Amino acid sequence: MELGGFALAVFLAGCASGSVVPASLQAQIDKTLTFPQLRESPDTYRGHLIVLGGEVLSAKRLKDGTRIEVLEIPLDRSLRPEADRTLSQGRFIAVQKEFLDPATIPPGTTITLVGEVTGSVADKLDETDYTYPTVEIKSLKVWPRGDTMSRIPYYYYPPSYYWRPYYHTFGRIRR
Repeated sequence: MELGGFALAVFLAGCASGSVVPASLQAQIDKTLTFPQLRESPDTYRGHLIVLGGEVLSAKRLKDGTRIEVLEIPLDRSLRPEADRTLSQGRFIAVQKEFLDPATIPPGTTITLVGEVTGSVADKLDETDYTYPTVEIKSLKVWPRGDTMSRIPYYYYPPSYYWRPYYHTFGRIRR
């Protein structure tokens, strides 16, 4: 029985981290680092690997890679960004060194990434100066567009459930 429980735990752990975070990066990720800490002091965490997610605001192809501006949104248990944008705690810049066509990640696309903190960059955000934490993408998961409500499990009863006579006897006792 203990061996079966162990096998089940290993299987479920494998399913939980599945395709979002590659196994080769799993041990290197700093799980204690949060986005608010990164936003406050990005240079302190230079070189740390972090899992971040959010909604793409813009993507621009540069000479040496692709620059993605992301609205950070906290991740749920499956490492997918939550549906509520009001949970955001800021923005960050993610840089992909390999070719990534900006058309594949249009504004509004939700992503989860594993990135190495590279510091920060100051830029304009509307009329104010804003310091964006920057990360170099090591792994990127682009979530398919669709209704986020489909992630909520639907507990249903088969149609015949309500029509069976032993559930509704209408005053009669059936044996």
